[in-house]
Amino acid sequence: MAKTQAIPDQETSTEEKIIAAARDLFIQKGYAGTRTRDIAEKAGINLALLNYYFRSKEKLFALIMTEKMELLFSAILPISDDATLSLEGKLDLLISNYFDLLLDHPDLPLFVLGEIKANPAAFREKIQVNTILKDSLLVQELRERNPKIEPVQFILSVLGLVIFPFISRQVLFTDLEAFQEAMAKRRKLVKGWLIDMIDNP
Repeated sequence: MAKTQAIPDQETSTEEKIIAAARDLFIQKGYAGTRTRDIAEKAGINLALLNYYFRSKEKLFALIMTEKMELLFSAILPISDDATLSLEGKLDLLISNYFDLLLDHPDLPLFVLGEIKANPAAFREKIQVNTILKDSLLVQELRERNPKIEPVQFILSVLGLVIFPFISRQVLFTDLEAFQEAMAKRRKLVKGWLIDMIDNP
């Protein structure tokens, strides 16, 4: 009985090691720069075992990419349709969620942007953010508050104001603590800038 229980535990552990190794390497090197042999070596297994679990680099990358895209867009999509939040409440939570996410995963934006550049059609088909946001409560409330506001432009401004500092972090900040302090201040500033953009376009 104990022996049969050990088998799935071992399989799960091996699969998790492969995914963790692939995640690290794809983020560091991107899809093109990562070899399946590198993943196997980092996971501490042989190449045949990696192929047994995932068969191809493409399937493993698709898993990691879906995970990262869900992380990036989970900060905006549920909030945009939350009827319990005012427009200001949505923006406040949206900004806080993004800053929390990116402080925990500072390499996420560059990884996602790099892979979007490499294969934009796949991401358009997979995510369809424009379609999802088009009829959201957030967009409706923006139009009601100020009909002159272009929702897509506004969402692009939100993403730019929050994400760009993380993309340029290594250029603008050499000290991690200074960067974190700057982001704590920026978190408060961004909401004010966005509300001003809505009320004074």
